[in-house]
Amino acid sequence: MKPKDSSCDLSDCFMCRHSSKGWLPAIVEERKIKIFKRGEVIFKEGEKAEGIYFLLQGIVKVHKQWGEDRELILHFSKAGELFGYRGLSDDTVYPVTATVLEDCKTCYVSIDFFNKTLQANHELTLQFLKFHLNELRRAEKRMRNLALMEVKGRIADMLLMLHKQFGIGDDGYIRLQLKRQDMAAYAGTTYETFFRMVNELVKEGAILVKSKQFKIIDKKKLEHYDNIESTINS
Repeated sequence: MKPKDSSCDLSDCFMCRHSSKGWLPAIVEERKIKIFKRGEVIFKEGEKAEGIYFLLQGIVKVHKQWGEDRELILHFSKAGELFGYRGLSDDTVYPVTATVLEDCKTCYVSIDFFNKTLQANHELTLQFLKFHLNELRRAEKRMRNLALMEVKGRIADMLLMLHKQFGIGDDGYIRLQLKRQDMAAYAGTTYETFFRMVNELVKEGAILVKSKQFKIIDKKKLEHYDNIESTINS
């Protein structure tokens, strides 16, 4: 990682967008603009939590160790979102790891300053609460899917989520390109099982695959697999 002195567009940052204009000079004084390259680890699970990150550019995966040699990807963060906020709890360490998937530019502030900012800006506090509740709801759905849904359903859910979160390019393929190992880790399965299920979805005409790119062809079919009741009863 290397820090960068250049400022960011204040409208790009979650914290700046929802803070009062009078508080912005304090943010400019306290923040640090940090640049991370693809593959860099921003912080590791178990490290002391000292700050919170606002993603201005790039993509980050947030993941957790699952057993001795596997990881579970909890979610992907894109520009405009924040991560590392779990350090705001009573725990003094990060419970997850954040790794860069696409070169990132972040705005970083200490936990102490962010707490002061929340106290001084009621709109930010409200928006942060909404963001946290949405993340909690997403995490609950993820845990439910991992416990109850078949692998093909979890893969369908992942593709629909990526389609919604990152959109598609002019060619119709989902904009985010992931390694198959990362996609398997998000779906909570092995690479071999993921590869087999993806091939089945291709044969069924639900998706197209080109290298690391995925295109949804039959959204209704994926939504059928994404429905827990239908997968349990099938």
